[in-house]
Amino acid sequence: MPMRTLTLALGLALLAAEPALGQAITLDLGAEGGSLTARVAQLFILITLLSLAPGLAIMLTCFPFMVTALSILRQAIGVQQAPPNMMIVSLALFLTYFVIEPVFQEAWREGVQPLIDGTIEEEEGVARAFEPFRVFMEGRVSPRTLSVMLEASPMRDSLDPADRPPVAVLIPAFLLSEIQRGFEVGFLIFLPFLVIDLVIASVLMSMGMMMVPPAVVALPFKLAFFVVADGWTLLAGALVRGYAP
Repeated sequence: MPMRTLTLALGLALLAAEPALGQAITLDLGAEGGSLTARVAQLFILITLLSLAPGLAIMLTCFPFMVTALSILRQAIGVQQAPPNMMIVSLALFLTYFVIEPVFQEAWREGVQPLIDGTIEEEEGVARAFEPFRVFMEGRVSPRTLSVMLEASPMRDSLDPADRPPVAVLIPAFLLSEIQRGFEVGFLIFLPFLVIDLVIASVLMSMGMMMVPPAVVALPFKLAFFVVADGWTLLAGALVRGYAP
């Protein structure tokens, strides 16, 4: 009984103190330095940018080229799940970071760090941080693809050929160029494995072994060829050196 009485007394005390506690709790959104609407808008923009970070990593870097070439390599060898998709994507991400790290450092040094220090405004900071990525994309975009995207753009009548292409045209043209380049490299990767498949198929046919699938017999030979040639290191080095200035 005393325990139940003590519990009831504590509950009544908390209920009696609820208005005071409600008055003591405040939410500071930084409205002193600006309007509440502006702060909420800034918070919304920040959350949106964070959610778009993976997409930006794909759109503004060499990741499409890397993952396309590595995926075609797996198809050329003839193994469907080795290495798995997660490993292919992880390797492409780290090779992308290896290539794009100087661009990230320049963007941080020229735009992000001055913005954090408060020496420049937000709009100028974003423009200066994006400039290294813009230079990187302009150096890799295919002129023909860029020309097609400019002609298809709704703003084509107001664009001056002497000006730099707008971001809305440059980014899709860069993505298409990287995918196209990935398929071109994938074709070169596919050729030696195709030769092994043709040789194995010819040998099996000449031996009269029509019922033996050539792909099953060729797989160990392709794996041995790729391992002996140190294919992963050679391919990774070639993909990275393709972006050397």
